[in-house]
Amino acid sequence: MGQAKKSTIDEIGKRSYTAFARINGDHPFKSQVPGGCVEYRARHRRGGKVAFFNFDLAKEMGLLPKSHPSQLNPELEREILETFSLVIINEYDVMNNVKVTEEELYPKTFMATRYLQLQHPDKSGRTSGDGRSIWNGTVRANGITWDISSCGTGATKLSPACNINKKFYQTGDPSISYGCGLSEVSEGLETLFFSEVLNKNELRTERVLAIIEHEKGLGINVRANPNLMRPSHFFGHLKQGNYATLKQVADYYIQRQLENKAWAPGNFRSDKEKYFALAREVAKAFSETAATFEDEYIFCWLDWDGDNILMDGGIIDYGSIRQFGLFHAEYRYDDVQRFSTTILEQKQKAKYIVQCFVQIADFLTTGKKRSLSCFRNHELLQYFDRHFTECKDRNLLKKIGFRKEQQELLLKGNRGLVAKFRKAFTYFERAKSKRGLYKVADGVTRDAVFCMRDILREFPQLYLTRQEPLPAEDFIEVIRSSYARRSDLRLTPIRRKQITKFQDTYIALVSALARASGSDRKHLLLELTMRASIINKYDRVTGDSISFIVQKVQKVRPKLPAQELFELARQFTTYQNMNPDQKRAQGMEGGRHRNILQNFYSIVRDCREGI
Repeated sequence: MGQAKKSTIDEIGKRSYTAFARINGDHPFKSQVPGGCVEYRARHRRGGKVAFFNFDLAKEMGLLPKSHPSQLNPELEREILETFSLVIINEYDVMNNVKVTEEELYPKTFMATRYLQLQHPDKSGRTSGDGRSIWNGTVRANGITWDISSCGTGATKLSPACNINKKFYQTGDPSISYGCGLSEVSEGLETLFFSEVLNKNELRTERVLAIIEHEKGLGINVRANPNLMRPSHFFGHLKQGNYATLKQVADYYIQRQLENKAWAPGNFRSDKEKYFALAREVAKAFSETAATFEDEYIFCWLDWDGDNILMDGGIIDYGSIRQFGLFHAEYRYDDVQRFSTTILEQKQKAKYIVQCFVQIADFLTTGKKRSLSCFRNHELLQYFDRHFTECKDRNLLKKIGFRKEQQELLLKGNRGLVAKFRKAFTYFERAKSKRGLYKVADGVTRDAVFCMRDILREFPQLYLTRQEPLPAEDFIEVIRSSYARRSDLRLTPIRRKQITKFQDTYIALVSALARASGSDRKHLLLELTMRASIINKYDRVTGDSISFIVQKVQKVRPKLPAQELFELARQFTTYQNMNPDQKRAQGMEGGRHRNILQNFYSIVRDCREGI
């Protein structure tokens, strides 16, 4: 890289893309929570090329002007590589006197943060955290500070392998997988496609800013979010009873949330008020997240250590994230050492995280760490349950197709009717195949048998056409999935009763809204027909479809420049936007990659009911 590299880092004023020059390892967490991270020098990693760059996200973050074309030019590509193509100088390098010239070194250190991971022998967070990632720094634009981190930048001493085997690893050591400190381009692509789809549908998530490709499919995956803190950043210090560092983490996080206006302005009159406000925000976020994960069929391995979820309930680390096409309630991810939670167990894990934050608030207020069991009946856990139920009701009304103001009217005057419909809906949604539990590629599952998005999409139109409820046989035909066997579809007396209940309460909800809003019932059904067809789109992504799409991308990527991959991802994820209040994307109208997109859509249709 030479002296020219060092001078471009130092001489910010001579660079066209000056915002990149400020992503240099500086991060307020380093100074505000010195016990919460390990700092590393880093050197430029040669031979990289930009495989993907998220122009839309870069503009949102203030890294590029709004008018910048969605194209790489030589100077922008050089800036991206100089900023993000790096590898840390780790403990192995120091012990073995690995030679690095001063010109190769970045001037400032980068941090790997400490957080709790229960797979470590020391289960209190003293040895765990970012095992192959560093935080590049922050940027601020439009009143929001963004965190930026990179995965695949070298082996840190915080990885499980380092602490299980009691040795430091050379970056890239082929004898160990995760502990080698590297990541693959395919990981970045899966995160890219999945996170952009979820972001388009207003789910909280980290996002991919850039993917730097190196030899043999290896890469550096750069992620961004307004706040990349996880519950596990708190829990290690809680487990250790480390009051001073825990307080620093809490104060840092609260300050960032207030600065970003993610919370309402808070003039806290006492530490007690401040820290219990933190616990309440966690209760609100995680009750909403748990309800949304259930209703959107999102599997995210929530567990006590909270290391694969953000503090606001946003998704991070897509390695084990899945979105199901049906409510496959007994799927478990096999992580070798243990099986994951199921989608239904996520609620209790989320509630347990909230309980821990009540314990944290009490500890920081009193200076005394009381047993977690002291808080099992705390009012914030009762609030969690109430808010979870309310979110479930709202989510279902939204899936039916009701607009926000219509949801409010129904919840205000007909909450009992909403609960009655949700009970009938849930009866079919959670029906399981008689095949039982069986192995799949990455775990075990038991099939759901009914596709409830299909009935929500088709029912209002069918009712308008027939002017009467569907016969039980027709209802079952609409909701049956490809997983259903003949024995799964039997019309028992209980099932017939539930079919009647579903349709009667659906129409009762429409009639109640017509009375409350002064609208015509037929007009409401027409509106629901249009909105539900978008919200419950037939070809909707699943985890499997994302995996197959990434395989296709990998095959064509040698001929796919970074800006074309960006455009491909943007058009695909826009097509997966299920918001009926936004302008609809029609897919690619021509263009050289029309066939690739059509292939993507075909994959989504084929995998629409899977995991």
